[in-house]
This record gives sequence, C-alpha cells and structure tokens, in this order.
Amino acid sequence: MRTLTLKMDQIHIPIFSYHFHLFVLCLLLSFDNHLHIFHNNNNNTNISSQFYSSSSIVTLEDSFHNYPLLFSHKSHRFYHRHHHHHHYRSFTFETNSLEYDFYRDSCPRAEHIVRAAIRQLHRSRPSLVPAIIRLAFHDCFIQGCDASVLLDADDYIDSEKESPPNQSLKGFDVIETIKSKLEEACPGVVSCADILVLAARDCVALAGGPFYPLNTGRRDGSNSFSDIATFELPSPYGDLSETIASFKTRGFNEREMVTLLGSHSIGVIHCKFFQDRLYNFTGTNEPDPSLDTEFLKLLRSTCNHTNALSSSALGHSSHGSPSSLVEEPGVDMDFEQTRLDFGTVYYHSLLQGRGVLYADQQLTKGKATKKWIKAYAYDPTLFHRDFALAMMKLSDLRVLTFPMGQIRRKCSKIA
Repeated sequence: MRTLTLKMDQIHIPIFSYHFHLFVLCLLLSFDNHLHIFHNNNNNTNISSQFYSSSSIVTLEDSFHNYPLLFSHKSHRFYHRHHHHHHYRSFTFETNSLEYDFYRDSCPRAEHIVRAAIRQLHRSRPSLVPAIIRLAFHDCFIQGCDASVLLDADDYIDSEKESPPNQSLKGFDVIETIKSKLEEACPGVVSCADILVLAARDCVALAGGPFYPLNTGRRDGSNSFSDIATFELPSPYGDLSETIASFKTRGFNEREMVTLLGSHSIGVIHCKFFQDRLYNFTGTNEPDPSLDTEFLKLLRSTCNHTNALSSSALGHSSHGSPSSLVEEPGVDMDFEQTRLDFGTVYYHSLLQGRGVLYADQQLTKGKATKKWIKAYAYDPTLFHRDFALAMMKLSDLRVLTFPMGQIRRKCSKIA
C-alpha cells in the first residue's frame, strides 16, 4: 500500500496512522514541557503544583509497558537536545545510542531479571539496598557509568575498589550474581554498566523513592581509575564550596547536588566519618558547634570516643561495608523515618542542625542550597520529581555505546 509521510522533528509517521502518532506526540510534548518547568524554576521554591505527584513517578513502570513509545530513544534525544545541552558541554560523550528497552530483541527479560533479583535482595539483605545506590553513584561519578568500579585489580589495573573513598563499598557480589543470571539467559549481551544503573533504579523505588525511566545500551569500560576516585569523589569532610565544585565538574548545579545528596537519607554512616565532629572539631578538642545539642548526645552514645575508629580515611557513608567493617559502630539513617519519608527527614534534619556528615550540614550554609533543602523538607512530591530527574542525568554520564567499550562476561574482569 502506498503511504505518505509527515516529518516532525525527523519522526516519520505514516499518514494512515497519523492520528494515533499525533496523540502520542502531544503526550510526549506534554512530558517534555514538565521537564522544561524543572529547569526554569531554579529561583522558585514554591513550585510543587507544577510537578507530577510522586505516585505518578512510581507508576511510570506500568506506563512503559502500556505506552513505551513515550519513553523511546527518540524522546530521550528530544529531551537532551533541548534541555540538557548546556549541562554537558564539558563532556565528550553521547547518549543518542541509548534506547528505551534496548534489549527487547536480544534479551527481552533482562530488566525483569534485574528487578526480580533486587526484590529478592530487599527481602533477604535489605541493608544492601542503599549500598547498591551508592555503588552506582561511585561508578558514574568517576569517568562515567562504565562499570569501572566493579573491576578487580590485576597486573594492568589499579582497581577503584582499593581507593580510600571506595574501601567501604558493598554490593559487588549482588551485581555479579545478577550478571551470572543474565549470562545464563542471554550470554554476552547485557552490560555490567546497564545492570548497575538498573539495579540502583530498582533499589531507589524499593527504598521509597521514585521509579524513573532509564534508557539502556551502555557498554563496559576496560579500565579502572583509582587515582581519580581518590581525589575527585565528594568528600564527607568537604566544606560547601568544595562539594559544589566537585558536582559542578560533572555538570550538576547546586539544586541537583542537593537533590542527589538526599540519598543519604538511607543506609549506615560509620562513626569514623564524623567522629571528629563529636570530640575534636578542626583540632579544637570541642564538638562541632553547628551540631544540635541533643543530637550530639545521641551520636556520642553510639560513637564512643575511646573505641571509635580514626576519621582520617576518606570516604562516604558506607551504606554497607566489607566484612572487616560490618561490626563497626555507626548511625542508621533510617532511625526516625519510614519508607514513605525517603529524603524528607534528611532535609528536616539538616534544618535542625542534625546532619550527620559535615559535608551534609554544610548545605545549609549557602543561600541557594538552603532554599532547596527547605523546599524538599516540606514538599516530598517535589523532591521525588527532582530526584528522579537527577538520577536519570547521573545514569547518562559519559556512557560508552557501540562501537566503544565491551560486554564483560564477569563484571570484575575485562572481557
């Protein structure tokens, strides 16, 4: 049958299905407009009415199955071309080759396998749920989402695992287990880089955060960057200017930085990462004066001055740690919240001078950063919306796509 085509931003639509595609395009433009609102309201904290509710983010998973075209690779390109270009100018990477449901033909059950494994993890080892989120952050922040943090050291590789900020990372075995299941189902098809960002996305949802769309098609890197990880991961001891500078080098503005640090609302922070704030802040032999008095007592009851480990090591909240650190005392960030409060209690705590990490509490010292802390503390819907967008952006940092990179058979070894 002879057909005519109508060109809309290089989307070719057969005339006999014109009305259906016009409907889809209208929905796509509506979605894009909401993203545009996000980027044009950095100076306005009272904008919750302009955003989808958190429940609509959580139910996006069902929308993908019913309307997958809305989140296809073409819509992803449209979004990035019009709204993210200025954030990425310092990077030489391209996300155009990523697609929604990239493995639909080569490994149709890929995302289902990942999701099933994470749900099992949530039932059997719930402490590892925040660990996987942190693992993905540490991977993507250093040279992009290429699964470099998963590589073991060998004669040619200085593993990122051995850099000081990463020595408390946990969850490597979880990703390796998922990889082995995928190798059984579809040998040599699904990258470790995709597994890690998908697993982190599902962990966010299980922790009470939003479910967000992710395109796939990432490939694995063949190198690890221990020195870069040592010096460029944000420090838990950094002041506000240092933290801002660290995130800025990766293309994140202050609002997105505050949003991503909301993940510190879950997991365990070991005493050694904030011990100096309790007993010898900046060499004064006194506690950090910014700490709430009652909160200081609570932290000291957990982190005894005599037995607490040295805080000289670099690193973040461990969100789980190697076996040698399992018994280390620390503060569970879930101590006064429920699953429905993902992020919210964290921001309330900062406003009350109850931030555990120095770098977290420092967020209240900036006019712009404090504005967003207040916004997220009192508007969970806004936070969930922003967190979803920030995690989508993080998951796309400097990705490798065909013909670059490789597909590892084991996540800890070069293919």
